[in-house]
Order: sequence, then structure tokens, then C-alpha cells
Amino acid sequence: MPHLPRVAVASFSAPFYRLALDARRPVAWQRALTEMGARAGRVPRGTVVEHVTLGGRPAERVTNGATERPRAVLYLHGGGYVVGSARMYRVLAAHLSRAAGAVVFTLDYRLAPEHPYPAALDDAVAAFDDLVERAGFAPDRIALVGDSAGGGLAVAAARKLTDAGRRPGALALLSPWTDPGDVDGADRDFVINKAWGSACGEMYRGDADPRDPGYAPMYADLTGLPPMLIHRCTREVLVHQIARFSERARAAGVEVKTVDHDRLWHSGHILAGMLRDATDAAHDIGVFLRRNLDEPAVSPGRAERAVGADAGQ
Repeated sequence: MPHLPRVAVASFSAPFYRLALDARRPVAWQRALTEMGARAGRVPRGTVVEHVTLGGRPAERVTNGATERPRAVLYLHGGGYVVGSARMYRVLAAHLSRAAGAVVFTLDYRLAPEHPYPAALDDAVAAFDDLVERAGFAPDRIALVGDSAGGGLAVAAARKLTDAGRRPGALALLSPWTDPGDVDGADRDFVINKAWGSACGEMYRGDADPRDPGYAPMYADLTGLPPMLIHRCTREVLVHQIARFSERARAAGVEVKTVDHDRLWHSGHILAGMLRDATDAAHDIGVFLRRNLDEPAVSPGRAERAVGADAGQ
């Protein structure tokens, strides 16, 4: 699929976001609308998608091109912990797989309000453990990647895994939402609005403390976490929150690279293959992941056999 002019993509994306991400709409409608929007994307030629199970949850195993080394990416989707799915991120996963030379797994973690915190966090940790224990990937050859709520979830999962002695090899955070209770900033940007974000944050929080580091990793001890690549968009609602999180991570001694995007909107990476800026951003992420996951720690045959055996579940 050729890239479309930015103005054309923006013209049909803006009304869609306003329609789908509206706190006044029932959650079921929000989910249906966002799933419909995902159908506009087309995976690049050579993409292979398999349906698998990780940590007891449905997931997609996406590859595009050679994955000669045992690198894996566990992708945690955005959507305020309330909407979103592995299917919605299939195209982005394919671009990341090609750029990183890695197998990308997109996880359908449980969503709020049916499953409030810590359900999503438990699912992310269980999926990572499955990649280690059943698929045979070494922890430091697995990257956690996520956008928006999935970015915050990736940090929270990395903290739990690092504390348990299974430190991931890298973190790539795209417009990460690390403090769902933060109400600072503009009322809305091109994609999200404060009312919708606040409603999603409350549905996910349940009975948790707003500063529980698993719920809001802005308040976690970030010491010892793996290298981070953080993409933020200069006009998004979360721009200042992301800056504060980046500063906290650096102060904790984490290796952090922050990239500002002037021509991409919140979680715009999902439009890779359609929007040139999104495709370029996905390539940048893949280069970072390849560099940080480059040294093989397990036999490629073992990792590929184990994961392939799960296909079709």
C-alpha cells in the first residue's frame, strides 16, 4: 500500500478519533468503532500472522522478513486500558518485525472495566514469562514495546520482571501514559481528550491507589530498568507528562533516548505503511530494538520451534 498524503490521512483520522474516543459513548461502541478503523490498514508483503496463546491470553505472532536471531518483541497496545486489540496493531507489528529482525507478539490483555488493575499487568508479565519458559527466548532478548496505555503497561511490567530477575532487553515507549491520574495539560489533542482519558483511567484503576506504581509507573522506582527509547509528539496532551517521566528515568540512571515528533500525533505509529512519518518512526524503533537485542542468548532453532508449535491455538 503506497503512503498517502499527510493531509489526506489527517482529514479522515480526526473525525474518526472524535467519534470513537468519546467518554459519552458506551464502551462496547468505542471498541466496535476502533476495531472498524483497524481495517483500513494493510500488512506489508511477506507478513506472516499466526494466532497463538501467551500467558493464557490470545495473541498474534507476526513476522516479516528474516528473523535469524532469537529476538522477540512483546507489543502492548494502547487504548486507555479499555479499547484496543492485537488485531488493531498487526500492521505496525509487521513493520517492527521487518525493521528489528524480530518476532513480534501482540497481546490481547484483559480490558477494563470488566477487568480492572492489575489484570492487564498480570497478563503482560505472564505473557513475557511464557516467551521465556515455553518459547525459549532469553529475557534480555525480549523487548517490551507499547503505545499510550500500553507504554505505561510496558514500564510497569518491566519493573516487576526486573525485580524478579527477568530483566527485558529494551523498552520502546510510544506516547507513554505513565500517570493515568494526571489531569494537567490541554483538554484535547488530535487523538485523545482529557474527559475520555480520565474516564478510562478510573475504569482501569478500580480500587487501587492512584499512585500505585503498577497502575501509574510514573511513581515507580525506575532504577535498573533496561534502555528506553521514548517517542513523543510535540502537540499531544501527554507531552509534559512524558517529559517528566523521561527526566525521572534518567535521574534513576536509565539509558534514555527521547525523540520528538513534530509531524506525528499521539500513537500515530499505528498508521505505519499508510503515513510516511509513521513508517519512518517504526523503522527508528526497529533499529533501536535490533541494536539492544542483537546478541543471541539461546538457540534460534529452539526459540522458533517452540513458538511455531503454538500456532493455531
